[in-house]
Amino acid sequence: MTLRAGDHQHTALAAGPEDSEPVLLLHGWPEFADSWTAELHTLGDAGYHALAVDQRGYAREARPAGVERYSIDTLVADTLSFADTLTTGSAAPRRFHLVAHDWGGMVAWVFATRYPERLKSLTVLSTPHPGALKQAAKDEEQQNHDLDYVRFFRAPGGVAEASMLADGAARLRAAYAGRIAEHQVERNVARLTEPGALTATLNWYRGATDDEFTVPAGRITVPTLYVWGAQDTKLGRTAATNTAEFVDAAYRFEVFEDAGHWLPEEAADRVNPLLLAHLSAHS
Repeated sequence: MTLRAGDHQHTALAAGPEDSEPVLLLHGWPEFADSWTAELHTLGDAGYHALAVDQRGYAREARPAGVERYSIDTLVADTLSFADTLTTGSAAPRRFHLVAHDWGGMVAWVFATRYPERLKSLTVLSTPHPGALKQAAKDEEQQNHDLDYVRFFRAPGGVAEASMLADGAARLRAAYAGRIAEHQVERNVARLTEPGALTATLNWYRGATDDEFTVPAGRITVPTLYVWGAQDTKLGRTAATNTAEFVDAAYRFEVFEDAGHWLPEEAADRVNPLLLAHLSAHS
């Protein structure tokens, strides 16, 4: 399906009856809405109305030029627009469940800070609360070093694009660390090598206006499930563990010791039962 957010058209995937309880899923980098395929099937089969959107920079008709068009405020505004589309048809905006991974998780933490009244629950995979991550990077040399990829992506002059797409996009393929299916990698790479696509998606990293890459998330007051893979090579255990310090609501933290970063794809069989239990408890 397609839906409009502001001036842009976004491709999306949906499952489940349209008049049932809404769930919005936000993907990360370098992924698309179809990274949530297993979760969409599970949610739809369970009777939820689930929507996963190809977000700004990922959908072909939503790739505006200019780093300033990818600020966190703009990404949160897009999410609010997606939510309004998902919950349309009621007299007032309905509350919904928000599920997110990677960069989608960053947006979700900020959305939950600003619009808690819109959410029934929050689920974040991989991405710690931005405050916990920033503090861990300040305190731990290893976590600070592990975020060098963010600094690389933010470098001017198209350096990251040239590097990621060289040698048949070998470095872009390597980002998935062999943890998702090859056919999915190839589909993602094909879409990210479309003209302007990689730059548009990397602009999410460049949209932060300060050198410290501040993501302005605050206290979380909605029921939250956070799932982290211990084999994640960029987002470490300290930030994951300390995320609890930023949640002032029912909170569940689950660690998959043998999983990496790509939880929607590589660990869907374990994510889905946790997700369904969380949504059911806070419906």
